[in-house]
Amino acid sequence: MIIDGRNAGVGEAASFGRRSGLVDRRSFLVGSAVSLGALGLGGCAGDGMSLAEAQQMYGPVPDKKFAIPAADVTKVDRKYWRRTVRYESKEEPGTIIVDPANYYVYRIEGDGNATRYGANVGRDGFRWNGDAYVGRKSEWATWTPPPEMIKRQPEAAKYARGMPGGLDNPLGARTLHLYQNGKYTLYTIYASSDEESIGSGITSGCVGLLSQDMIDLYDQTPVKTKVVVLPA
Repeated sequence: MIIDGRNAGVGEAASFGRRSGLVDRRSFLVGSAVSLGALGLGGCAGDGMSLAEAQQMYGPVPDKKFAIPAADVTKVDRKYWRRTVRYESKEEPGTIIVDPANYYVYRIEGDGNATRYGANVGRDGFRWNGDAYVGRKSEWATWTPPPEMIKRQPEAAKYARGMPGGLDNPLGARTLHLYQNGKYTLYTIYASSDEESIGSGITSGCVGLLSQDMIDLYDQTPVKTKVVVLPA
């Protein structure tokens, strides 16, 4: 099950930093840990994807509000590049499965296939597992630091009423908000612009995908979609 509300409160934003007067996205979900995007081009890549193909998949996105820059895929282990894989599951197509032990998020496609995305996940002491569902979706979500975080890091108080969405907002371009039994858990699947965070356990329970991957997943995920978080 999801951990209690006090810890869940830091799941959406575990740490806060400043860089040139703006929130440092690399420290947003990491606490004391280090570091934390172009639409996928019709389908996912196989093991033989070239660097050029990956650079095209993870290229800039001319979004309606803010242009999303290309991701530097040379900073991401190619095993975390988006691809279609064989994945046997009893879950219905569309279900999202988070595998924190291996830093992957799967979208079940049916017929034994899934779309697999590389992810960052919760660090030691902040991992959770269980069933949830997408209670709501946000584009360029407002980020509000929870009281527990403001107490630890008073500089976050300036955003107590919320930080508007944008390129420097920790939640990024797209967010899936996870619920259980009608209640928001404060955990999310969010868009990360930090390539080096993929394949790491650095957050306080939230799950981050590269912005391009998050847009791909977001566009295919309706509210009420089941989310299964496996044990780490």
